[in-house]
Amino acid sequence: SMAEKTAKLQDGASIPLLLAVDEEGGTVNRVSRYSQYRQAAFSSPRKLYNNGGLSLLLETEKEKSILLADLGINVNVGPVCDITTDSAAFMYDRSLGLSQYRTAQVVSAMVSTMSENGIGSVLKHFPGYGNNADTHVGIAIDTRPLEVLAQEDLFPFRYCIQAGAQAILISHTIVQALDPQLPASLSAPVIDYLRQELNFSGVAMTDDLVMQAITDTYGTGEAAVMAIEAGCDLLCSSQYSQQYQAVLEAVNSGRITRQRLIEAATRVLTWKHDLELLQAP
Repeated sequence: SMAEKTAKLQDGASIPLLLAVDEEGGTVNRVSRYSQYRQAAFSSPRKLYNNGGLSLLLETEKEKSILLADLGINVNVGPVCDITTDSAAFMYDRSLGLSQYRTAQVVSAMVSTMSENGIGSVLKHFPGYGNNADTHVGIAIDTRPLEVLAQEDLFPFRYCIQAGAQAILISHTIVQALDPQLPASLSAPVIDYLRQELNFSGVAMTDDLVMQAITDTYGTGEAAVMAIEAGCDLLCSSQYSQQYQAVLEAVNSGRITRQRLIEAATRVLTWKHDLELLQAP
């Protein structure tokens, strides 16, 4: 059981790290862009699907997973579940360009292929970028009603959660229908919706908290604390030392409760267990 394994891991035994990379293919290639790892960079899922259908896409996903696992990486931050129809939109090249129903089926198959080859997946970018602007450089506001989001962008997430998705990345978009004030990644109502309405019990991960949509308004340390308070379990951070310190202080002051910390840690450990990283000595 999980409890027994965790008990055995005490006594100073080390718990392996999640080692994650963004290797979507296409414009987001953190590994295969380097010729020492692969002769040519992986094509985007959109391109692979258009050129050779699901079979080419899954064949490539398998090759990619084997390459990553061989390098000691155990999580790939994908697949992209966003439904983007406007060719001028930020997420267009990275999305599959399919209907929400077909996107759900294809993403679910990608997740299974990754899992069979030892790679954990992170569905992104919840609750769906749609045709919105780029949150790397400022805030994006999604004004669509919840009925529309539920029928369209949320569909692949709901489908993949039912199929056993273990981790979901939360975007920095302000989704007015759920929370008119805060970016999704810092919003308790957004995370509550994911947990209650979509029955997700896995790891909620933030998008990078040093993206300008966040830092311009909240500052680095405060954003990290707010994300955990909102219900995120894992922070994606490129200013680790400041954010670690801020979270530690918030835990010590009681602002982040012990219960919230244990809940987050348990979800992360459960994911590591499912990835077979927790091998009892």
